[in-house]
Amino acid sequence: MTRRPVALTIAGSDSGGGAGIQADLKTFLGCHVHGMSAITAVTAQNSTGVAGIYELAASAVAEQIDVVVSDIGVEATKTGMLANADIINAVADAASRLQLGPLVVDPVCASQHGDPLLRQDAITALVETLLPCADLVTPNLGEVKVLTGLVVDDLDGMRAAARALHDLGPKWVLVKGGHLPSADALDVLYDGTDFIELTAPRRDTPHTHGTGDTLAAATTAALAAGADMITAVRAGKAYVTAAVDDSFPLGKGLGPVGHFWRVRPEAAS
Repeated sequence: MTRRPVALTIAGSDSGGGAGIQADLKTFLGCHVHGMSAITAVTAQNSTGVAGIYELAASAVAEQIDVVVSDIGVEATKTGMLANADIINAVADAASRLQLGPLVVDPVCASQHGDPLLRQDAITALVETLLPCADLVTPNLGEVKVLTGLVVDDLDGMRAAARALHDLGPKWVLVKGGHLPSADALDVLYDGTDFIELTAPRRDTPHTHGTGDTLAAATTAALAAGADMITAVRAGKAYVTAAVDDSFPLGKGLGPVGHFWRVRPEAAS
């Protein structure tokens, strides 16, 4: 029997199943990668919003990472919601001590409008301890504003944001422009030298819960399978675009993207 590629997600749980750990593991499955998890927080949420957040101790997060990596190993790792400064520092410490493979940091720190979702000490820890460990960081425009202070409203602004984020230490930056008003969903990938523009036709649907998690997880899965960074990001973009095409209503609010578009019965026939 052949060992499957293995990826690790370090993130919060979404009780509604559309984002967070749940989205990551579904995406890993859809990308034919074995998924492991280290849960940072449990959220009580549904399609209309978040009712409660219950953070785990940083030591519990670190132990989850340590035990799976020491026994099973991992080819690539992603982070999502890290909740507080202690957890962020624990994850950065694990990244420095352990072989986590390429590290994809989805810097969940702001709403799409740029309102902070982390306390200031956690944002400082994210910038100073975790981003320098990252092989790829994948902020949306709200997160760009929190991390750099830049307000982005066009392609030139996305490039300036990518430069500013790269100066914080990650090897690659993917600035996601999905919230810009345009015919296409445009993302900009930057390695400190070259810019690569990734576009996909914009889909007319409100059901996009979990897109950021899904893009980062699909990219991580491709890295775990051995892809180079540009190929992995293109694969992540293609996967989330297809997932948005397969999104569906759920509950009274915003439905999730369709993580199982690749494994549903009609896709296999």
